[in-house]
Amino acid sequence: MTRLAITANGIVQGVGFRPYVYGLAKRHGVSGHVANTPAGVRIEVEGEETAARAFARALREQPPRLADIKEITVREIPARAETGFFFLASERHGPVRTGVAPDAATCPACLRELFDPADRRHLYPFINCVNCGPRYTIATAIPYDRANTTMRGFTMCRACEREYTDPASRRFHAQPNCCPDCGPRLRLLDANGEPLDDSSPLTTAAALLAQGAIVAIKGVGGFHLAVDAADNKAVTRLRRRKGREAKPLAVMAADIATARRLVHLSGREEDLLLSWHAPIIIAPAKDGHGLAAAIAPGNDTFGVMLPYTPAHHILFRRAGAPRVLVMTSANRSGEPITTALREDSGLAGVADCFLDHDRAIHAGNDDSVLRVMAAGPVFIRRGRGYVPRPLRLGGSSPPVLGVGSDLKNAPCLLRGGEAILGRHVGDLKTPAARAAFQRAVTHLCGLFATTPELVVHDLHPDHHGSRWAGDQSIPRIAAQHHHAHLASCLAENRVDGNAIGIILDGAGLGPDGTIWGGEVLVGDCRAAR
Repeated sequence: MTRLAITANGIVQGVGFRPYVYGLAKRHGVSGHVANTPAGVRIEVEGEETAARAFARALREQPPRLADIKEITVREIPARAETGFFFLASERHGPVRTGVAPDAATCPACLRELFDPADRRHLYPFINCVNCGPRYTIATAIPYDRANTTMRGFTMCRACEREYTDPASRRFHAQPNCCPDCGPRLRLLDANGEPLDDSSPLTTAAALLAQGAIVAIKGVGGFHLAVDAADNKAVTRLRRRKGREAKPLAVMAADIATARRLVHLSGREEDLLLSWHAPIIIAPAKDGHGLAAAIAPGNDTFGVMLPYTPAHHILFRRAGAPRVLVMTSANRSGEPITTALREDSGLAGVADCFLDHDRAIHAGNDDSVLRVMAAGPVFIRRGRGYVPRPLRLGGSSPPVLGVGSDLKNAPCLLRGGEAILGRHVGDLKTPAARAAFQRAVTHLCGLFATTPELVVHDLHPDHHGSRWAGDQSIPRIAAQHHHAHLASCLAENRVDGNAIGIILDGAGLGPDGTIWGGEVLVGDCRAAR
């Protein structure tokens, strides 16, 4: 008999890892236990040597679909003649080394249940399981347990509790698990925030959209402003109220067939649209697409995404919403995405009504935007579906916080050889955006229980990040703007040594005290000329 102690770290919580381990143990006929810890997942298995080794090999080679394993360690320990396989209570003490999964689009199994009249979650807009649903945006701390999410205020009913505690269930320890009897609820509010007398908020919202209304829809990472994408008057009115003159607006197509009628899609682009990441894909527009001219004036591309929450699917498939909707972040131009309806949310006078719900969003997160190039997908904006999945750079270093520039800001935490990119904040032009920057930094460091020992900021002293860094009590380093772009490209692509970098990123303060524009630099992550 052989007993193995196994630890797995990375994104291994909130992704069905423990039920997967339980099933794997049953298939291989081994006993033992599994537990969440701040450092990841701790497992002990015991059985015949071939079975125990096969278990460890399968764990390494075939993890759950949402898991992102950074490291697995296996060591042999004395056997105990243990029988059965158990789940131990989560450990809450020790250094945090594990991660949090990104929010995942509704999985096929939940979609089948959603539209099954015999299922108890039939048309319930918050259906989820270990393979899908909110993760990062509801997490308040690690370990990722229900008590450390914004679902802690919803007490599971007996039926949900049975699923949650059943290792054979797809909802075993699915932290957002709920149903119509015990979970969040939708509500439809008028422009003044008063409840509309309606028992079917999605159906009424769909009807209002078809009539040209602007509807603010609360999703996973924040509110969207939605209008009928074929209604040019409605889109123009949305632009005027939002203060967004010409920048393209993203659209959500009811399904992949509808998306194919709007844009030219490669197989890789379709795979991304249909993946659990569910990003916005920028693709060439087709002739005769039928969308409003005001969506992307002067552009020959559209940013297209597919439904990724149960509410989205119900809107299109049962509630009767137009087949294509504009879905743009609910904020006035230059403001952060709205995550809750408050007097200062910035949506007053923008939306005609609000489709709200009572599951709090702890961390706002915009939709991810990608464009597929010859070498593969390139991020235009990294957000829902990808944040806070780390980039593994290798090596090790003290914890470092990068606070970014004043435009398209997103903080980054370097920890243990990983770059954990925080959520997209945007341009730091307004007090609201700067407050969002502070929340993003606080959340990123707090969630991963990491205190930076160094802050890296832009060389320009008047950038908000530079001034913020100067107010901190830890050492700081100024990085020249264009060299930072070169270094980030090298790091992202894991390139060591010198390279020629062409940085066409507008203006940045140069080390000579002058303003630099587009630059060609030769160097590495340490220095460039």
